[in-house]
Amino acid sequence: MSKIMEYFQTLTQIPHCSHKADKLKDFLVTFGKERGYAVYTDDVDNIMIKKEGAKLALQAHYDMVCVGRAPKLETYIKDGWMYAKESTLGADNGMAIAMMMALMDEGVACEFLFTSDEEVGLIGAEALDFALESPYMLNLDSEDEAEVYIGCAGGVDIKATKRIEKKPCHERASLPLGYNNFYEVTISGLPGGHSGVEIHKNIPNALKLFGEFCRNKPIMIASIQGGERINSIPVNLKAIVACHDRLESQAHIDVKKLKGSFEVFDGRELVEVLDKFDNGVLTFNDALDIPDSSINLALIMIEDETIMIEASARAMDAEGLEAVKNSATTHFEKYGYKVEHNGKYPAWKPEINDFSHIVNDAMKAIFGRSEFKAIHAGLECAILSQHYPDMKITSIGPNIRSPHSIHEKVEIASVEKIYEVVKRVIEEI
Repeated sequence: MSKIMEYFQTLTQIPHCSHKADKLKDFLVTFGKERGYAVYTDDVDNIMIKKEGAKLALQAHYDMVCVGRAPKLETYIKDGWMYAKESTLGADNGMAIAMMMALMDEGVACEFLFTSDEEVGLIGAEALDFALESPYMLNLDSEDEAEVYIGCAGGVDIKATKRIEKKPCHERASLPLGYNNFYEVTISGLPGGHSGVEIHKNIPNALKLFGEFCRNKPIMIASIQGGERINSIPVNLKAIVACHDRLESQAHIDVKKLKGSFEVFDGRELVEVLDKFDNGVLTFNDALDIPDSSINLALIMIEDETIMIEASARAMDAEGLEAVKNSATTHFEKYGYKVEHNGKYPAWKPEINDFSHIVNDAMKAIFGRSEFKAIHAGLECAILSQHYPDMKITSIGPNIRSPHSIHEKVEIASVEKIYEVVKRVIEEI
C-alpha cells in the first residue's frame, strides 16, 4: 500500500464529520509542526501549514459527510476501488488530505490550506482569515481524473416552515369514518447521491416518492421525517399516517398497519406541496454538458407542530440561481409557508488562463488526455477566488463515485496518478 493510501486509512479512523472534526484538526496541526512547517489556525478552525517562499497553495476541506455507519469506518477494496462498509468513505475530501500529507513528508515548499465545514455550507472558506503568498492555488476537491475544473455552480439553501394543528381523529368532525386506520409508511433502500453532481441521474428522491405515493389519497398525517443532509438526495423517509383508503407496500415503500390512535392534521396539502415541487434538473447547459440549474428537495420534519421543508438550489450563474430560488419560494408561499434563504455561495465563472494550461498539460502528461470542465456543485474555489481576486485557481481530483452516499468509492490507481499530476504542477511552478 502506498504512503497516500496508508495516510488515508489513518484518516478514516479519526472522526471528522462536519461540525465534529476537532480531532482531525488537532492531528493535522501536529503533523505539520512535526515536519518543520509553520502552522496557523483561525477562528473557524481553518488550518494553514506552510513554508516561506511558496508559489503554490494546495487546498482541501477536512470535514466529511457522515451517512450510514460513519464516522465508524471499515474500509475494503474491490476491483481496484476502495469503499466503506455501509457508510460514506470520506474520500471526499480525505484523499486530498492524504496527498498533501505525503507532500509534507517530502518537505515540499507549498501553502497547504485545510478548510473547515465545507460540506455544510462552505463555512470555513466563507470566514477564511489567512494572507496567502502564492499566486496560484490548486484545489483538490474534484472527482474525475483527466479533467481540469475551471468553474462551478453557485447555490442557496431554502427553508420553508408552516404551523399546523394536530388533533385526535375523533375530534375532527369533518373526517369520514375509517380514519382510525393508521399506517407506518417507510421509504428506504434508495441509492442516494450528491445533489449537485448526480442530480441529472434521475436518482429517486424519498420525499418525492412519498408525495407520489400519497397523491389523491385522503391522507391525515401524524408525523413525518425524511432526508439526511441538505446536499444529499434523500434516501429515507418515515411517516405515520391515517387514511380512509387501504394502503399497501410497493417498491422501496413499506407500509405497516399500526394499532392505536394518533393526533393528526390534514396532510393533503403537504402531499401536494411535495408532489408538485419541481425537483431535479431545471435547465441544461449544452456548452458545458452539465445541468445549468437544479434543485433538490432534501429534508422534511415536523417539530413543535411546525412543518419544516428544506431544499438546495444550484445554478451556474447568479441570474440562474436567483430564478431557481424565486421559483421555489413562490411554490412554498402559495401554500402559506414562510420561506428563508441560507447558506448562499457564489458561482465560479469558468476561465482558462496560464495556470489552468499548466495543470492541463500535467494532466495530459500523466493520463494521455485531459479537458477543461465545470461542475454543477459548489466548490470552495468560488469563495476563495473572492478572497484572493488576483490568485489563479484550478481544481482537480481522482475518480470518486457516489459521494455523500453509502456507495461512495474511490479508484486507487486514479489517486496515485493525480498525485503525480500534482507533483508535476509543483515542479512547473
